[in-house]
Amino acid sequence: MQVMYAVVNGALRELTLPKPDEHVLPGIRWGAFDELMTPAYWRSQAWQLAEEEGAFGDFRLGRSLVEETAACLLGGYGMPAELGLAAYGRLRARGLLIGLPSSGTLEAALSEPFQIGAVCRAYRFPRQKARYLAACLGQLKYFAEPADDDALRDRLATLPGVGLKTASWIVRNYRASNAVAVIDIHILRAGRHIGLFDPNWTPQACYHKLERAFLRFASALGTPASLLDSIMWDQMRRMPSKSRTNGQMAFAFGVMFS
Repeated sequence: MQVMYAVVNGALRELTLPKPDEHVLPGIRWGAFDELMTPAYWRSQAWQLAEEEGAFGDFRLGRSLVEETAACLLGGYGMPAELGLAAYGRLRARGLLIGLPSSGTLEAALSEPFQIGAVCRAYRFPRQKARYLAACLGQLKYFAEPADDDALRDRLATLPGVGLKTASWIVRNYRASNAVAVIDIHILRAGRHIGLFDPNWTPQACYHKLERAFLRFASALGTPASLLDSIMWDQMRRMPSKSRTNGQMAFAFGVMFS
């Protein structure tokens, strides 16, 4: 077996994991917890960061379904997370997520530069996103929210500019749902690295297959899917590209191997 040790709030904690050559799922070995992107690595990160240190406790970005939809729509593929959140924060602060603002009003707000740390950044595709958001706000005004998470995701995916990935993101955040998964480029890379996803599967054509595989993986690790999804996304986007490719860089994070 593997034993991972971590010091949390001054106390020594330990996590026992199966041997590296044991299978977590058919054809997928646990691997070593101190090797990037192995199943054991992801389980150890969920244990240390969330279960022991209390990180990733709240997924919500907004205070309502309307705000959550706006936050996720303004982020997404090709948009740095910090810039998407800054755009959402500006629109909410100006009261532009209340009522039915015009696409022109939203575009004007999104077209102003954003100060991200020490850098001044421009929001990408302000006209397109403003048009989508204005249409979404109009439809959400009369939106009947299904109780079932899958049904809510499917309904949200019919909104302008909202596909399955963004709709899943909204539901995961808004309801802390473990019934859906946010399959973006970071999750796709991580899953392909360990052999979880068929390399021919793409989110555009095979989203539900990817999601089912991810949910099985989370269950096999004993980690809530919403938590695993968040940790994978956060760490994969921060990893150097070389590390994402080969996964050979040892990772310490205050742990020992036994």
